Amino acid sequence: MPLRTHTCGELTGESEGLKVTLCGWVENRRDHGGVLFVDLRDRYGRTQVLFNPRDEQALYEQACGLGGETVVKIEGTVRRRPEGMANPELPTGEIEVHCETLAVLSKADTPPFEPAQADSVSDLKRMKYRYIDMRRARVMNNLILRHRIFKEIRDYFDEKGFIEVETPFLTKSTPEGARDYLVPSRTYPGRFYALPQSPQMFKQLLMVGGLDRYFQIVRCFRDEDLRADRQPEFTQLDLEMSFVNEEDIHELLEGMVARFMENVVGRPVTPPFPRMPYAEALDRYGSDKPDTRFAMELVDLTDIGASCEFKVFSSVAGSGGLVRGICAPRQFSRKEIDKLTDYVKEFGAKGLVWFKVEKGELASSTAKFFTPEQLAEIRTRYDAKDGDTIFIVADTRKTCLAALGELRVHLGGLLGLRDKSKYNYLWVVQPPLFEPNDDGSPTPTHHPFTSPHADDLDMLEEKPLEVRSLAYDLVLNGVELGSGSVRIHDSQVQSRVFSVLGIEEKEAQARFGFFLEALRYGTPPHAGFAMGLARLVAILAGEDSIREVIAFPKTTSAACPLTDSPSEVDEAQLAELKLQLKKDS
Repeated sequence: MPLRTHTCGELTGESEGLKVTLCGWVENRRDHGGVLFVDLRDRYGRTQVLFNPRDEQALYEQACGLGGETVVKIEGTVRRRPEGMANPELPTGEIEVHCETLAVLSKADTPPFEPAQADSVSDLKRMKYRYIDMRRARVMNNLILRHRIFKEIRDYFDEKGFIEVETPFLTKSTPEGARDYLVPSRTYPGRFYALPQSPQMFKQLLMVGGLDRYFQIVRCFRDEDLRADRQPEFTQLDLEMSFVNEEDIHELLEGMVARFMENVVGRPVTPPFPRMPYAEALDRYGSDKPDTRFAMELVDLTDIGASCEFKVFSSVAGSGGLVRGICAPRQFSRKEIDKLTDYVKEFGAKGLVWFKVEKGELASSTAKFFTPEQLAEIRTRYDAKDGDTIFIVADTRKTCLAALGELRVHLGGLLGLRDKSKYNYLWVVQPPLFEPNDDGSPTPTHHPFTSPHADDLDMLEEKPLEVRSLAYDLVLNGVELGSGSVRIHDSQVQSRVFSVLGIEEKEAQARFGFFLEALRYGTPPHAGFAMGLARLVAILAGEDSIREVIAFPKTTSAACPLTDSPSEVDEAQLAELKLQLKKDS
């Protein structure tokens, strides 16, 4: 006989009269005038079980002793609930099971918290007892959503002729922007493997090997400071294609997104997604991953700032900086404005100038420094209406855009403009090939194998920071889901890029020698993409943190409360690896 005939989520009014066997966890007990109701829960749902002492006193008394989260098996008959007692919010709400036999499969101690109370429990406690936390429908449904999206992705790429290939976890340490997790080698004392930050060079080698179309849902590792959208180990969709350009990658990814948005999320989206140049994204939104669910775009006032009598503006404009602002559809108290001023200071801004729109005029303590014509022009540029507030930052280009971009997103949240029911996908394209180090020297914006834009190749040595790349980011609701690029397959262009980066031949061989050698034996033009899948699932699940869509997440200090790791190892293990720990002085 099967241990169960049905799950706790499938019985309906049409099941009336069936003899069934259910297994699950006791969620709660309710004694209604001598009749006991027990809600039995499993992954699939919840079923109400009735114990009547008039039918079986001993069975009723046994049920009265059931503790929460105890695992039981019940046998009984499905009956419709009495008239007026149905629960329309439950798929099983029409019925109840009249219990005839009860077996305790696993008695539970009092849990550290009840699953239903988990929202009021600290994140640390939830992670320590994650197996309790995931009994909740919220966590369970997030993991199911993750599974279904992964399945759609695999099916989609299989239909498109892609081959899923596993790449090594134990590999060579290479500079990729974050610290590597190092693994000591027992057989090669003093040498280390590194856990991959991404399969970047391996997937390009697969193209050199003629595989043509590769994908993988792969684990990656980065030893970096964590935030709500970062974990030390994470899962990404990784892919590479030969004989393609960036538009081929865009079309491929748009088809994949359209598929799981319709089949899994039930919210169809229509490709092609908008394309926005990187420079335009910064100018309009102050961000390279703009949230386009709401407007509130940046408006330039540098020309007005240069000619006004407000020295803060005129000095910034005169020194090559920017004067820009945004218009919020609400007025704010002085206390709220002070908080917003402190907020932009976190991103380097020295202050925040504001104007309230009242009776068609701009009102502010700084209004006296502007002519009536200048104030009218400011209001016109923002199309500001009564009840609006204009916020302005004057600073260097980088600081001004960054501070306003963050303020825009912050205000979007405060004003309820970041609608979680909207899914705005966007491609941000042609970012710069290099960005400046602290000393002004160029460093790769993406990685050193990203192809320069063909129109900018002539500037590679003379104006490297102005060279655009053939890279692209996929953005959803202000979150960068992933990025990719057309790769360099011409050895001469690769040498020029290394030269701009100050990487001499000897250093290049030491860092990338195995990869560079492979490129000498016939490399097809190729391009690829990598997407952080936890970020995607979190947005589609309506969660603010990727921890909510990971089965066993780690804390922001990269610790696992469940397993109490990282942990110390004994001296014998260290000796076998020829390692000795340095004691703190």
